[in-house]
Amino acid sequence: MIDDMNYHIRAWHDIFNRLGVTISMHETKMQCYGKNAEVIERVIPGRFSDDEKNTMSLNKEKKYQEAFRPFLKLINGLDDFLEKAKQQDIKMAIGTAAIRFNVDFVLDGLHLHDYFNVIISADDVEESKPNPQTFLKCAELLGVRPDECIVFEDAPKGAEAAERAGMRSVVITTMHKEEEFTGNNIICFAQDYTNGLFEKIMRV
Repeated sequence: MIDDMNYHIRAWHDIFNRLGVTISMHETKMQCYGKNAEVIERVIPGRFSDDEKNTMSLNKEKKYQEAFRPFLKLINGLDDFLEKAKQQDIKMAIGTAAIRFNVDFVLDGLHLHDYFNVIISADDVEESKPNPQTFLKCAELLGVRPDECIVFEDAPKGAEAAERAGMRSVVITTMHKEEEFTGNNIICFAQDYTNGLFEKIMRV
């Protein structure tokens, strides 16, 4: 929905390096998936308690929001895409590894709450992507079968989660290149939501 991953990566990179961890921006990018506590544990295993991880997570999100707030906007074409879907009564959900604090930051900032019937954040699942639980819970609460769902993803782990859930996916290449995705469930790749993407998806 938004092109913000670089801001998450920079926030984590700054935090890890302040803690004395020598980690490159590229490696930080590779570790940036799943819940925040999982990211911390992958990079610095066994060092922090759950409460400390929660505090670090919130500090990281505050740093991210402060940096990204002036640039908060939808990916090109998504405003029109969402409106077309709403007019055709297509059920829509958000299934994200972000905590609700960040979800509300985006939805409140861009006035998007009315478009989504269901929101599943990292706070609502036991296991995050690439585990399919996030997307399966979205489908369950929408009242639709997994094979009726199309997931829009920008990360390989997310596309993998969609495939494991039995769902097709559209990959938005804002952060990762096409060759980084290997799933057999991918309908198409797109740079954004322009150039007739909605109409293309409706023909699938």
